[in-house]
Amino acid sequence: MQNIAVELTAITKTFGENAVLRGIDLELGAGQVTVLMGANGAGKSTLVKVLCGVHSANTGTVKLYGEVFNPSSPSEAIRAGVVTVHQSINDGVIPDLDVASNLMLDHLAKPGSGFFLNKKKNNAEARKIAAAMALDVDVTQPVSELGLADRQLVAIARAMAHKPKLLILDEPTSSLSAAEAKRLFTLLDRLRDSGVAILYISHRMSDIRRIADRIVSMRDGKISGVFDEAPLDYESAVRAMLGHSLTDANIQIPDLGKPVMQLKNIGLQQGSQPFTVDLHANEVVAITGLVGSGKTELASVLFGLNKPSSGEIALMGAPYKPASQAEAIAAGVFLCPKDRASNAVIQDFNIAMNISVPFLDRHSAFSFLKNKSERSTAQRTISELGIVCQSDTDEIGSLSGGNQQKVMVGRWLAQASSVLVLDEPFQGVDIKARRDIGAKIRGTAAGRATVIMVSEIDEALEIADRIIVMNDHTIVGDHRNENINLNLVLTQVVGKTNNATGSNEHAI
Repeated sequence: MQNIAVELTAITKTFGENAVLRGIDLELGAGQVTVLMGANGAGKSTLVKVLCGVHSANTGTVKLYGEVFNPSSPSEAIRAGVVTVHQSINDGVIPDLDVASNLMLDHLAKPGSGFFLNKKKNNAEARKIAAAMALDVDVTQPVSELGLADRQLVAIARAMAHKPKLLILDEPTSSLSAAEAKRLFTLLDRLRDSGVAILYISHRMSDIRRIADRIVSMRDGKISGVFDEAPLDYESAVRAMLGHSLTDANIQIPDLGKPVMQLKNIGLQQGSQPFTVDLHANEVVAITGLVGSGKTELASVLFGLNKPSSGEIALMGAPYKPASQAEAIAAGVFLCPKDRASNAVIQDFNIAMNISVPFLDRHSAFSFLKNKSERSTAQRTISELGIVCQSDTDEIGSLSGGNQQKVMVGRWLAQASSVLVLDEPFQGVDIKARRDIGAKIRGTAAGRATVIMVSEIDEALEIADRIIVMNDHTIVGDHRNENINLNLVLTQVVGKTNNATGSNEHAI
């Protein structure tokens, strides 16, 4: 390998009797992007926490450019040049502070930075950092007012400001549009060319093909494969990660039931092209498109969070105009939102409480919660989705990101619904967890209409009976998931054509 930036030798880490890292030997080259893949529980997060000073290894050594590296805290790791952008965006930003304070926070905390804040100078320096990232935001604006993608870019820009020797990125594109991801990749190209070692955690084939110089797979706390010969063997890397081959999804498209929800001449926003679509019982519909295409806005309309600018919706043949989330749930329309950290997980609740919270009335009698009913539902969900935990009373924060996502999806699968909408249910989960979640969704789809918003085409192909493409807040394509024309789908996703029928209005 070229000049070695980081060398890990015989790294182990245990928590009680649980051996999480079992002798990790790994080298990360300067000026190289190493993609790290591993299923939930493989040890990826613990390995990253050893590198960034959250945990200390039980045995083994880490060297940073030949010098022993054993940080006692994340701040010490940052000062040494090891900077991490975590998967949970709120771990990288402080929502209550403005953008400038977030970008400059680590500099302000340095010894000798002074007692009084020169806000004008602080804002000017923050603008330089934002400009280097091509981040077009008002640095005086609170981060809490930014969208998810801009928060992610602020977290990444904050990391870049440290001029890292090793930059660790955990699923950094999960909330980014194609244009924003392209901007990130361009920046990573510059960092790689300047000699920065980059450890990039992702299972997205599109990311890996664009950015990876090598792939490292982990399984059961060990390195199970290293792939650095061009072209990179993604399938073999997945096999090393899972311990078995990744078989193609075999979608058996069921007979359509009656229309459950009918959308007629729906305009998502002023000026957008209206569309008409029916959602049938028994079918799983994947709606795909770039970030900003209108997928999330459509999910919000279906759940009653927002009103369409035009058109009508019918549920079971009757007008559907929910005034609140509670009305939508009572009508049998459920939504599993994206970004579990901000919109779904309740950190102070355990697993059982997180699963039952929207349906407390169904676990209560005379205003008293029936603990046995609540726990029984949670235990069934844990078993059916393969959630890795000790019990249903575990705190939700003790679970890995993928297992937290299973809890969030399981929450809405635990009760019968007429329409189930899942917005990016595979966000930030590994391939195995994606398959577990997808199998459960399809296995329970009979009798309801299931709508899944996804950004990745391979996710849509794995789970859907029908794939709808959105662009510019309207439907531009509708495809039965068999012998599908992928080139047409991709063309519609990026907006280089209208739709297969030559009209922007669909009546299905």
